[in-house]
Amino acid sequence: MGEVILGMPGPWAENYLELADHYTTKIGGLPDWPIDEVSIRSDLLECRACGSTMCLVIQLYAPISHVSLAIEERILYVFGCVNPKCANDPLSWRAIRLQKSSSEEEPKSPVQEVSPSAASAGPASKSNYVDLWQNDSDEEDDDVDLEELGRLLSEAASQASNSKKQNGHQQKRNHQQLESARKIRLGEPDRPVIPCFYIYSQKESSSGGFGSVGTNLASLNLTDNRNDDHIEEEAWGEEGYEYDRALHVDRTYLKFMKRMNAYPEQCFRYSYGGNPLLATREIEKPGNCGLCNGPQHYEMQLMPPLLFFLREACDSSTQSPEDWNWMTLITYTCSKSCSSQPDQEKSSSNGWTVAEESVVLQFDEPL
Repeated sequence: MGEVILGMPGPWAENYLELADHYTTKIGGLPDWPIDEVSIRSDLLECRACGSTMCLVIQLYAPISHVSLAIEERILYVFGCVNPKCANDPLSWRAIRLQKSSSEEEPKSPVQEVSPSAASAGPASKSNYVDLWQNDSDEEDDDVDLEELGRLLSEAASQASNSKKQNGHQQKRNHQQLESARKIRLGEPDRPVIPCFYIYSQKESSSGGFGSVGTNLASLNLTDNRNDDHIEEEAWGEEGYEYDRALHVDRTYLKFMKRMNAYPEQCFRYSYGGNPLLATREIEKPGNCGLCNGPQHYEMQLMPPLLFFLREACDSSTQSPEDWNWMTLITYTCSKSCSSQPDQEKSSSNGWTVAEESVVLQFDEPL
């Protein structure tokens, strides 16, 4: 299996409507589009079950750097409907991929694939995504810009490409530029949002210790940013996931819980072209790409701790995801990450492709 990158909780947004950019990986808030929103079909942001405007669940900067494919401008968005009647309906979840068409990008020198770990199992990861997100490299880099990016990552969880892996990426921003860009979006008070926090990455170890869920849920520091008088610390820890005692539980579920408990704060898992971590044996097969009709493959999945964090942070300014109760939400994308589009759409979006991808939900099966 290829490398797995875990999305771990970083700081809360000071305001859930604040502006970032499309290089930022975050949970909730409002989407940061690389193009004008008018270039995106409005129906892609609507629930197919009830027609309501959906909330952004995750915005993920996901460039691809591989010997056969290099796409630097690439973002995934997952939206969900908070209508209680839609919570378990697959039609109430949508995934959108935006990327800069290869023909529109500047020519690049051949990409050299660098394995992040000599112990990587299976085929060398179809992406160097781990290198772009790595925040604890064993090698020191004297590049001042890289150090600045590292500081921005830890302080604001702004996911920018690592300068030594991005082949001339010119979107570096210093701290002052980032702060001035984070303006509150006005004129969108009625747009539904869920609580917003930023993400940092961590590579999953092949031999992590398996702790109990709930032992390290302090990272988001809910009391500091949401002014809660009291946080129910035991809420998540007492969910009763004692997999070692549930001998009658499906082995697929046990594997799922062991992987999750090893990193109990993981909000999502990313492995471009890898294998999903299934909560149940039965899973719906993804369809074909809506643009090129080619096969889709696994890329990312959301995990249960994400729901815990969102529920604890809800206030009067946000929508409540209390009816969302999936075990995992899996996103499949075009295996070619194609950029096919009609010439008319291409001209209106400045070379950006907007493609809908597939979302598959898995729920906790009753014993």
